[in-house]
Amino acid sequence: MSAQPRVPLARRVARLAEATAARIAIAIFGALPLDRASALGGWLARRIGPRAGVSRIARRNLARAFPDLGAAEIDAIVCAMWDNLGRVAAEYPHLGDFDVYGPDGRVEVIGREHVDRLREDGIGGIFVAAHLGNWEIASMGATQNGVPLTHIYRSANNPHVERILRRLREPIGGCHLPKGAAGAKLLIRALHQGEHLGMLVDQKFNDGIPVPFFGRDAMTAPATAELALRFGCPIVPARVERLEGARFRLTIHPPLALPDSGDRRADVTETMRRLNALFEDWIRERPEQWLWVHRRWPDV
Repeated sequence: MSAQPRVPLARRVARLAEATAARIAIAIFGALPLDRASALGGWLARRIGPRAGVSRIARRNLARAFPDLGAAEIDAIVCAMWDNLGRVAAEYPHLGDFDVYGPDGRVEVIGREHVDRLREDGIGGIFVAAHLGNWEIASMGATQNGVPLTHIYRSANNPHVERILRRLREPIGGCHLPKGAAGAKLLIRALHQGEHLGMLVDQKFNDGIPVPFFGRDAMTAPATAELALRFGCPIVPARVERLEGARFRLTIHPPLALPDSGDRRADVTETMRRLNALFEDWIRERPEQWLWVHRRWPDV
């Protein structure tokens, strides 16, 4: 077995510093009540985020997606986007406080019957969402209704931060697998066993397929469509909207209609086109709640 490459000292120090900062922030936000933590996270992000260099990516993305918007309108969306992202970060230590179907009304749920059907139909299914609102609530809408999910996600570059995030995600429930060949095999095994997957499928995937998104081709991971068509299992989209503060609406949609042209490659592309179109509709309604700092398109 070949030895792992040695990480340079400067990078190790930077990783430890990043992890220490994350632990301090988590301790502060965790010590506050949920609503106050969310408000503080949003306030800090609104003041820091718009000045960060990465906000240039968000402004370029918005200008291309919404060519009729002026600079002031784009800046307002960027500021509101950072407010949402800051709130999401501050809400992580409080994920265990979210009772999606509870009586406190913190999460308004529409379409619970579609989760019931996933639980009772005896076959595996794929629960999909986009990085909107606090997207972690989408998964809890399934797991807290008796549908544990096997999640696939991109690991953090910093292994210390990765361990922190895994601990913070524990209240979501289910199993979390990092992307890669080993994770893909476990996903297939889960569907074979009639289990359910949870996937965020609105990010760039360099080895994916070009699918239109806001009028431009975006490299899109085809795995959701490939698995659904291979196993004949439903794709159930879930949308999270931040309504006010740390209150949300979770809308669980009926299963996506899957094409059946006899051409598997064409059906995969068409399935992902339908998903991208659905996400685009959601984002157009609440653009300030999507992750515009992501390099979703190849020319950004």
